[in-house]
Amino acid sequence: MDRAKEWLGGKAGVKWNEQEHAFTFPSGAKLTFGYLDADDDKYRYQSAEFQFIGFDELTQFTESQYRYLLSRLRRLKGSNVPLRVRSATNPGGVGHEWVKQRFLIEGASQGRFFVPARLDDNPSLDAENYRKSLAQLDSVTRQQLLNGDWDAQASGGKFKREWFNGKFIDAKDVPKGTLRVRRWDLASTLPTKGKDPDYTAGVLATVKDGRFYILDVVHIRGTPQQTEKVVGETAESDGKEVVVKMEQEGGSSGKIATDYYARTVLFGYSFLAERSTGDKETRANPVSAVAENGNMYVVRGSWTTEYIDELVAFPFGSHDDMVDATSGVFSDLCGAGRKPKVR
Repeated sequence: MDRAKEWLGGKAGVKWNEQEHAFTFPSGAKLTFGYLDADDDKYRYQSAEFQFIGFDELTQFTESQYRYLLSRLRRLKGSNVPLRVRSATNPGGVGHEWVKQRFLIEGASQGRFFVPARLDDNPSLDAENYRKSLAQLDSVTRQQLLNGDWDAQASGGKFKREWFNGKFIDAKDVPKGTLRVRRWDLASTLPTKGKDPDYTAGVLATVKDGRFYILDVVHIRGTPQQTEKVVGETAESDGKEVVVKMEQEGGSSGKIATDYYARTVLFGYSFLAERSTGDKETRANPVSAVAENGNMYVVRGSWTTEYIDELVAFPFGSHDDMVDATSGVFSDLCGAGRKPKVR
């Protein structure tokens, strides 16, 4: 907005509206600045009609946000205004994988053009001092920002991205007649300035013939009341044939919390809470082994990329809620001394 004000401020007939964050031109055309922070922010644009959409730092957005905004790209019949979407970005970020897939891998074959830009392509930048600044970063981020390296990805080593090549399936390909379990890893704290609290994660999975299937992942941050609502609505959506499991935190407060869920939020469902044993990495080891052996399958969904990113970054990622829920549901389905049940 600062750059736009510098360019357009004071131009004849151009008016700036601070409340709408929009410039209006004599023709009636508008240049509007908007935001997409949380995923639901995309619905702010539900009735919008855009002829040009621009994203800055596209990899900071989810694929769901990006594709929803594409639905707002429209014009009146007979209009000769071109419809365009343009984005700029660096590798890395929450959207790294889907942006790479959409523009570098599928790219030109789908009419999506990717124009790489290197440091030397920007003659106005003090390249020498910028390189010195980037030298202070970790090697992965430095490779991404300095060389535009889309293959440089942080990895915790417990899960490797290539283990999931060819392991993404459609929901219709999931085996029928198997026991399905939804495991919750709860957190009930909203993000605040300077704080990045844990998420609530609920992983739905099943097993069949030695293969482990991840069917759905719910991943949210909210108040305790919002979390309860999501857990209840998810149980209703899953159906009563799905077993719901939850980790019981230590102490009396943990027992009180799970007792509350049993008597209210999940009353009428097959619900059990239990304490977890061992550290996070130890609990994740059986899942890692299954994935490495090529026996872990993931249903395609809006959550899939974020889920795989967290697995690959574990245990060095900033969050591990989905990993914990995955370890838990795997143990629920086929833990020590327990055989997968078939309904």
